[in-house]
Amino acid sequence: MSTAVVFIGGHPPHPGVVAHLPAQRWVVAADSGYDHAVALGVHVDLVVGDLDSVSAEGLARMERDGTPVERHPTDKDFTDTELALRAALRHDVSHLVVVSCVGDRLDHSFAALSSLADPSLAGIAVEAWWGGAHVDVVRGPGTRLIAGRVGETVSLLPVDGAAMGVVASGVQYALHGETLSATASRGVSNVFVDSELNLHVERGALLVIKPEAL
Repeated sequence: MSTAVVFIGGHPPHPGVVAHLPAQRWVVAADSGYDHAVALGVHVDLVVGDLDSVSAEGLARMERDGTPVERHPTDKDFTDTELALRAALRHDVSHLVVVSCVGDRLDHSFAALSSLADPSLAGIAVEAWWGGAHVDVVRGPGTRLIAGRVGETVSLLPVDGAAMGVVASGVQYALHGETLSATASRGVSNVFVDSELNLHVERGALLVIKPEAL
């Protein structure tokens, strides 16, 4: 399985995330995501963005190391995160891991999380480390086993409209072919009662968030 790891900007990611990244990976950084990757000792294969937030030290290191850069104008139709995801798709990956943290811009965080369920990523295994939280994307029709600890919190958040035909077992509040609306909180704060959440989605997409994974 070909894996791409995408580091995006915002606040620095949780240092514990490095231990959970696949050893075989192609790494693309979105703008200041380059600084975050370097700080964690992760080699970057490509930098994408308008480079308005990466540090001066980062820019100098890119040039010194000969890191490929795909530079875009500041006035553009896509965020640096989306551009990095598109670069990963061109690399023909089957597994995508996004590394970030809750930033100081709510709009940026919301847009970045929403982009994880973009239809262009259908057919790719997508996950993210968001600070100490872990996010899996489950798109219907599909079934996924999500590992967890007994007593651990897990939330099922629809994105891109309602998620339909949701079946969930291994959690305190089981679901039996139900519809989760994107405008309601039905899927928030469920709890593992087993070591795995067995999840099926018939239509739509869910962000499966374990807020205390690290």
